[in-house]
Amino acid sequence: MILAVDLKNGNIFENENGQMVTVISYQHHRKSQSRAVIRVKVRNLETGSVIETAYRPEDKFKEVSVEKRPKTFLYSDGKMAHFMDDQSYEQLECPVGKMGDALKFLAENMKVEGLYLNDKFFNIELPANLVLEVTSTVPGVKGDTVSNMMKMATLNTGLEIKVPLFIKEGDKVRVDTRTFEYVERVTQ
Repeated sequence: MILAVDLKNGNIFENENGQMVTVISYQHHRKSQSRAVIRVKVRNLETGSVIETAYRPEDKFKEVSVEKRPKTFLYSDGKMAHFMDDQSYEQLECPVGKMGDALKFLAENMKVEGLYLNDKFFNIELPANLVLEVTSTVPGVKGDTVSNMMKMATLNTGLEIKVPLFIKEGDKVRVDTRTFEYVERVTQ
């Protein structure tokens, strides 16, 4: 059993309705004279829908054990994302609606972790940071050296993020997959 106060981003548990959910975001709220409340945003693993709810810190949930197996992303046809199991070379599908924002980070032949619940493939897990290439952005103007200035850039997966002015097309950048934010420029 897991207490609501012990929930963290990425935890998978069975909620009060018997649905398997994963924690997207978690906040602990306490107002001066009232009881503490745990506010969570969770994604239903079966339907892909996102639900916001609140729990008391002492609420208990059944923790679900998930097995991880290496996968390679092949392609997406708009309705299904296609993966290959790196051990058995079996091709598997996952509905795009279930994957949420993870699809925005996937490029062909990218290695990911496949998540299995009761020996059934249901979703993927991305690393916390990914290195992606900038395919288009406006050029920075010489003299724009203010450190907090940002501009929009499109990455090789089609994702658009804000990057510092010194980033140019062809640069590789590290992106946080949880917050969609630029982390650093990668030089190799």
